[in-house]
Amino acid sequence: MEMARPLPAATPSTFTGDGTRPPKKVVVCGGGVVGVCAAYFLAQKGGPTTSITVIEKSSVACAASGKAGGFLALDWCDGSPLSQLARTSFQLHRDLARELDGHINYGYRPVDTLSLSLQEQSKLKSGSSRVGLPPWVDGPFSGVPKTIGTTETTAQVHPQLFTRTLLSKAVEDHGVQLVIGAVENVEIQDGQVLSVLVKKGAAEGGSPTIIDADAVVLALGPWSGKFGVLSSLFRVHGIKAHSIVLRPEKPEEITPHALSLSYTTNGKCLDLEVYPRPTGEVYICGMLEDDAPVPDGAEQVEPKGESIEMLKRIGETVSSRLSVGSATVEAEQACFLPCTTDGQPVIGQVPNVKGLYVATGHSCWGILNGPATGAAVAELVLDGQSAIVDLKPFSPLRFLRGHGRP
Repeated sequence: MEMARPLPAATPSTFTGDGTRPPKKVVVCGGGVVGVCAAYFLAQKGGPTTSITVIEKSSVACAASGKAGGFLALDWCDGSPLSQLARTSFQLHRDLARELDGHINYGYRPVDTLSLSLQEQSKLKSGSSRVGLPPWVDGPFSGVPKTIGTTETTAQVHPQLFTRTLLSKAVEDHGVQLVIGAVENVEIQDGQVLSVLVKKGAAEGGSPTIIDADAVVLALGPWSGKFGVLSSLFRVHGIKAHSIVLRPEKPEEITPHALSLSYTTNGKCLDLEVYPRPTGEVYICGMLEDDAPVPDGAEQVEPKGESIEMLKRIGETVSSRLSVGSATVEAEQACFLPCTTDGQPVIGQVPNVKGLYVATGHSCWGILNGPATGAAVAELVLDGQSAIVDLKPFSPLRFLRGHGRP
């Protein structure tokens, strides 16, 4: 719940005598992919008369944005409300890669994507066809691999490097400021955002800091629900996903093929992903938990040991090059994917609060849809409406009675 702060109140922005508005102050709460993309496009669109500040509790891309797979798909969301958002964002990823030379900086590249079925304890039958399989995939697959994406329709980024590269660009070229500290409160007075109260770490003495704001964007993933103004409207929860990062002895042998796996073990079928990266790593993820409690901060998220061990077994089943003896384990990790009750992200202005915006609940498509979400939020904040994407399906208004949902 938003509470009165113990510090002097800020004053709302006013128009000056010549009829012009003073520089707009926008505070983006959250240093993940959605918040950073919002800050980047806000700074790019707003120009020198707009001041942008990003607030992150611990480090940029410390949560799901730093531990996700970074898989991008043009048309996998077709037929759903996400279709336009995903298609627009897929193209923006391409544009950003050209603009920022991202294929070097953050591992952007087109990939072919295959769907495979594997069984842990089975053996590859003599004479089995390996047509359509990359040479490094030498595990006991069953059936014929199916191509579900080509270099025209699927791609990847290294999500942590992408998020940090984009913020660095925003800081260097547009003067965006990064503040490391916990967002304690958003002050609202008479239906208008006034400021954000930030508590910095022990190194700064733990003292609270007030950052005045004309507009505030809440992009805190599964932690967005800590604010009463949002939790009174909708629920954001987290699904815990586990992942490991391996570095093969000969990464040059691993071709750019993303794998979507149906993996059977002990009669149970698991859905998993394997993503080789141009940085020489191979990322493997899965082992979801729907009921794991979300801790107070991303730095407190711990992976479950048995889930990590299962991912290692899956890696060596997929490829002998990914076995523990042939590859180095560089990361064992977990993160929480932010989800909403209706499965769609929440993007838009918070009802009845001028200058307060939210962008959260992107689930497993946060990296893909970050750029289009950020560009749309920038237009919404600075122009009053989004032209790049229709945000009506994602508006917080949908959770109010009389707007189609209870």
